[in-house]
Amino acid sequence: MTTASPARRATELRRQIDHHNYRYYVLDEPEVTDAEYDRLLRELQDLEAAHPELITPQSPTQRVGHAPAAGFAEVRHLEPMLSLDNALNEEELEAFDRRVRERLDAGGEVRYAAEPKLDGAAVSLVYEDGLLVRGATRGDGNVGEDTTHNVRTLSTIPLRLLGDDLPAVIEVRGEIYMPLAGFEALNEKARASGGKSFANPRNAAAGSLRQLDPKLTAERPLEFFAYGIGGLEGAGRPQRHTQMLEWLRTMGLRICPLNEVVEGIEGCRAYYRAMGEKRDQLPFEIDGVVFKVDRFDFQQELGFVSRAPRWAIASKYPAQEQMTRLRDIEFQVGRTGALTPVARLEPVEVGGVTVSNATLHNIDEMRRKDVRPGDTVIVRRAGDVIPEIVSVVMEKRPAKSRSTALPKNCPVCGSDVVRPEGEAVARCSGGLYCQAQRKESLKHFAARRAMDIVGLGTKLIDQLVEAEMVKTPADLYRLKQDALAGLERMGEKSASRLVDALDKSKKTTLARFLFGLGIREVGEVTAASLARHFGSIEPIMEATAEELQNVPDVGPVVAAHVEAFLHQAHNREGIAALRDEGVLWPDTVPTAGEPGPLSGRVFVITGSFEGMTRNEAKQRIEALGGKVTSSVSSKTDYLLCGKDPGSKLKKASELGVEILSQSGLADLIG
Repeated sequence: MTTASPARRATELRRQIDHHNYRYYVLDEPEVTDAEYDRLLRELQDLEAAHPELITPQSPTQRVGHAPAAGFAEVRHLEPMLSLDNALNEEELEAFDRRVRERLDAGGEVRYAAEPKLDGAAVSLVYEDGLLVRGATRGDGNVGEDTTHNVRTLSTIPLRLLGDDLPAVIEVRGEIYMPLAGFEALNEKARASGGKSFANPRNAAAGSLRQLDPKLTAERPLEFFAYGIGGLEGAGRPQRHTQMLEWLRTMGLRICPLNEVVEGIEGCRAYYRAMGEKRDQLPFEIDGVVFKVDRFDFQQELGFVSRAPRWAIASKYPAQEQMTRLRDIEFQVGRTGALTPVARLEPVEVGGVTVSNATLHNIDEMRRKDVRPGDTVIVRRAGDVIPEIVSVVMEKRPAKSRSTALPKNCPVCGSDVVRPEGEAVARCSGGLYCQAQRKESLKHFAARRAMDIVGLGTKLIDQLVEAEMVKTPADLYRLKQDALAGLERMGEKSASRLVDALDKSKKTTLARFLFGLGIREVGEVTAASLARHFGSIEPIMEATAEELQNVPDVGPVVAAHVEAFLHQAHNREGIAALRDEGVLWPDTVPTAGEPGPLSGRVFVITGSFEGMTRNEAKQRIEALGGKVTSSVSSKTDYLLCGKDPGSKLKKASELGVEILSQSGLADLIG
C-alpha cells in the first residue's frame, strides 16, 4: 500500500463520518446503523494509529486529545455577546412589541423568530475556513474563557463545517446544555459513589464545560444548539434570522427543532403558552422563550441599549428555585422498605406550584448537604419532578441547630432499620409485615412464581388492604367466601374460586415460599439455592450470615438481608402463622457441599424467553453449577436458544453444539 493510499482513505473516512454526524445530530435522519458508524470510526482510528502523520486536529478521532490545562486563557469575542432583557409577565411582553412597532413605524404586525430559552451555558465558536479554531464562554460579554479543548469533545459540535463555499471566518453563538436524562444519571452516579451532585442542569452544563481536563468534559452528557452568529468575514449575512439559522444548519450545526416564526404579539402569546404546556415533557430544561425581530435590517434600525438589543426579549416562566425555611425532617417508608428523608417546609411557590415538602433522597445526601431543621434552604422544582433542596443558606442558620440522625427502627412498624455496607439507602427489615410495604409485598407473595394464588390481583389486594381485611399473608388464608363476595366486582362464584385458589396454593415448595416472602435480593434462583442447600426452613432461619454465604449464589449482601429478615421476631411469627394456616411443602435432603446438576457444563444464551430475562436465565444456570460464556466455541456444551436468536445459533449449528429450548433447559435440570 502506497503512502497516498492511506491518506486518501483517511480523507474519505473523515468525509463519511462528518456526513453521518450531520445526518444524526442535525437532521435526526441517520442513514447507517450505529454498528456501521462505529466500524467507520474504528477503521479511521486504526489507520491513524498506523500512520500518525495523517492525524489532523479536525479528525473525528481527536475530540479528546489534550492534557489538562493549568487554567483558562482569556479571549475577546469578535463581537460582544450581549444578554437579553426579560419580560416577566404578559404586560412587559406587550410593551416590548409596542416599542418595536413604534421605533420601526410599522403599520402592521412584526414577524418574530421564536425559540425556547435553554437553561445552559452560552458559548462562542469561531470557525476559520470551516475549521473549529476556538470555543469560549460568554464571560462578561466582551471577554470570555478559552474552552476550545473542551468544546471539541462534544459530538454535537462539528470540528469541520460542511459545504464548499464557507465563510473565511464565522463566529457561531449557541447554548451548551445537559439533557434531563443525562443530568439525572450523572447525579445518581454521584450519589451512589458518595460524590457531589449538581443542583440543576444549568450548573451541571457550566461546570462540565469549565473542567480543566477535557477527558472529564467528554464523560459528561453535553449537547449543543446554535442560535445565532457574531463576527462574519468572507460571506454576506442572510436577510432574516430564520434564514441565518437554516444556513447554519446546512453547514452541519444543530438547530433547536422547536424554533418557529410568529406574527405579532398574538403569535408571541400563543408560542409562549404552547412552550409552557410542553415544558415539562421536553428532554431539556428551559426557563423561558426568546423572541427576536426576524429581519436583520429591522434589527439594525432598532439597535442596542447599553447591555441588550432592542430587537429581542426573553419572556420568562415562573422561577423553579425559591428560598424558604425548613421546619422539620421526617423519614418516609416506601413500598420497597426504603427510608427517605423528607423535608417539611414553610409553603413557598416554586414554578407556579405551592411546595411544602421536598425530598432529601437518602441519608448520605442529607448529610452531604448538611440540611438541618430550622435552616433557610433553596428549593428547586422542575416539571413533574419531586421538589428537592438544592442547598442551605449557611449565613441564615440558627445558632443551636442540630443534624438529624437515621432512625434505628422503622417509623411505621418498628422493625430494625438496616443499611448494608456500601449502600446509600437504608431500609425497614419488616417486609410483608410493615404496613408501608404491605400492598406491594402481598402482590409479590401471590405472584405466579411465588405462591401462585390465581385470581388474587392488584385491585383485589388494594381492596383487601384498604378494608383492613388483610394485614399479613396469613390473613389471606383466613378469608371467608361471604366476606369476599361483598367486595366490589366480586360475586359468589368469584369468591368461591378465590377461596379454592387460596386453598390450592397452600401446597407449595420451600423455594416458592422463600421467594414469596419478599426478602430483599432473594430472587427465584437464590430461593431455590437456599432450599436445595438446607432442605427445610428451620436451618435457614437459624443460619448466620457466614453460614448462608456457603450457599451458591449467596454473597455477603444477600446473606445479610436473609439473616436480618429471618431474625426479626414478627417475621418469624408470620412464618409460623402461615404454617398454622396449612401452608406446607415437602422437605428435601440438603445438598450442602454437593456439586450442582449443571456443574462442569458450559452454556451460551441467545434470543428472548417467556417469563425470564437472559440475565435471570444466566443466574439460574450458574446457581446450579453451570458456567455461562458470551460466545460460542468448541468448548460450549449447550446453546440456550429463545425467540429471535442471533448469529450464535448459526455458529452453534456449525460446531455441533447442542441447542436447548427453554423447556429443554427445564427438562435438563429436572
